[in-house]
Amino acid sequence: MLDVFPDVRRCLPKLFLLVTALALPLAACGQDLGKSNFARTTVPAAAGTGQVADGPITDAAVAADVLRVIQPCQFLTKDALGALGLGTVDDDPSPSSIAFDTCSNKVKDPGGKEMRLELEIGSTTLLPRADKTTGRAGGLPLRVNKTGDTGCTAAAMTALNPDLALAVSVTYAGDPCRPGQALVEAVVQKVHNSPEKYSTPPGTVLTADPCAMADTAAVASAVPSAKAAPTGLHSCWWKSTAAGPEVTVGFLPGLPPLAGDGYSKVDLGNGVTGFQKPGTASSARCKVQWQHRPWQGDDVELAQVDYKGYDDKGDPCGKAVAVAKNVVTKLPRA
Repeated sequence: MLDVFPDVRRCLPKLFLLVTALALPLAACGQDLGKSNFARTTVPAAAGTGQVADGPITDAAVAADVLRVIQPCQFLTKDALGALGLGTVDDDPSPSSIAFDTCSNKVKDPGGKEMRLELEIGSTTLLPRADKTTGRAGGLPLRVNKTGDTGCTAAAMTALNPDLALAVSVTYAGDPCRPGQALVEAVVQKVHNSPEKYSTPPGTVLTADPCAMADTAAVASAVPSAKAAPTGLHSCWWKSTAAGPEVTVGFLPGLPPLAGDGYSKVDLGNGVTGFQKPGTASSARCKVQWQHRPWQGDDVELAQVDYKGYDDKGDPCGKAVAVAKNVVTKLPRA
């Protein structure tokens, strides 16, 4: 997942995995979904699938270029969650303000206890390990991992080594894995049956493979002998050694960047103005962000380069800007 410096102009969404049991009502009358037997979704395998849990995943419906443009909030609407029998859904889903692929919502079970659900399409963070594989969902390896008394992640793997998944995180003071697994199986089923997609006008970064948006030579100037690996559908990470420097290139929605709050203007060439923000004095880190094109409402499509150094502090912003100048030339154009 792409690291983002907080934007003081808006409040960032809370991470559901950090919500503790103390934040949830622990006593309620009525049915507890942790003990209920709501129907498990049976998801048919897509044609041409059938891979084993540790083999390559060849399902075309979950290829990265397909998943990049799928709207995540369609799976968390009142109708979608209501069909699973999880409880009462009062609110519309909340899209992430800093990610194209993440959405969340809340449900009240029949006993009045709150259940918090978050879906990330193409997740790479906090995924259950391979030894947590419990079966399949639509031909995809299904991993389920309970964390503490109230947390669970259910993930249908869409790629292995590096891992990517359709991942549902649940916080619920019942059995959080039951609704998590039911939802992720419903997501897999819908992904195979005409899911709603974002509009993709010419030039949008939504369709861009972030690992192809920087030349090897440009990255090598900041991270010698680096190898690229996706850190999500819209971000890519270059690193050579565990203790060495790293560069991440990513795309996200957000408000247009401005000078101030640590950001200063920098010329990225080709008529593009970027905004660079160094890390603290003790860190060799710098982020460069710029507006690519309009998105929705007041938000725009942002491109970002994040450089992190360790032993050799050098000139982190100089290295980040050099990579950013190369990325500018590679981005899709209208």
